Amino acid sequence: MMRPALAAINVSASYPKTSSPALRAITLSLAPGEMLATLGPNGAGKSTLLRVLSGVLAPSQGRVLLDGQDLTKMDRREVARRIAVVPQNVQVGFGFTVRQVVMMGRSPHQGALLLPSRQDEHLVQDTLERTGLRTLADRPVDSLSGGEQKRVAIARALAQQPRILLLDEATAHLDIRHAVTLHALIRREIRENQLACLAVMHDLNEAAQNADRVLLLDQGCVKALGPIEQVMTYRILRETFGVDLYVGVNEVDGTRYFVPMREG
Repeated sequence: MMRPALAAINVSASYPKTSSPALRAITLSLAPGEMLATLGPNGAGKSTLLRVLSGVLAPSQGRVLLDGQDLTKMDRREVARRIAVVPQNVQVGFGFTVRQVVMMGRSPHQGALLLPSRQDEHLVQDTLERTGLRTLADRPVDSLSGGEQKRVAIARALAQQPRILLLDEATAHLDIRHAVTLHALIRREIRENQLACLAVMHDLNEAAQNADRVLLLDQGCVKALGPIEQVMTYRILRETFGVDLYVGVNEVDGTRYFVPMREG
């Protein structure tokens, strides 16, 4: 069997001055070429899981393995070469152009002075082309729309040439067109470059349409983990979110869809 690109083994995690752990005994693995959507109510531990998997927060129990190596024992620069994180709230560098921001993704591969090499310049240009940002390359990022800024954040992550992509609400606050386009870009990059991707989502329909597997968290624990048709059922979703949902199947592409049922 192929070794997972990233794995969590019996991982628990806590924050200082909190009485209970934010994560409890989480075990999962990410394979190259797949997207694992992570769903759950507010406070379920989704963002904490991203922090642990990226090495920002050390687990209080268990281990995170990056290509079979203990993440906590690896050099942070080496981790940054392999794991790229796109946060929910994109921080826009005032005055920086799109090209400059995407070039920032090359910093883990550069020396102390962060001087771009010819290879860096070539990779950034290629990333701009692949993400549809070539015509915006010299525009200040803070002059772009929210959807365009999210695309720049994805491009910066891809410029790192990571093996693992961690996304926190990548399409939050985007309109339908930008969300669909961004997911198409992400799926293509996962498939063509065999990236292992964990994506935190709130939208059940987005998860069902784009993910290969689903992780459902509830109160810091794994409620369910597996294929969409096994995890995203009426019973499991009702128990997790506490609302009634109509679960249907799209006749066009066979994907599941979900409609909240009003109360009263």
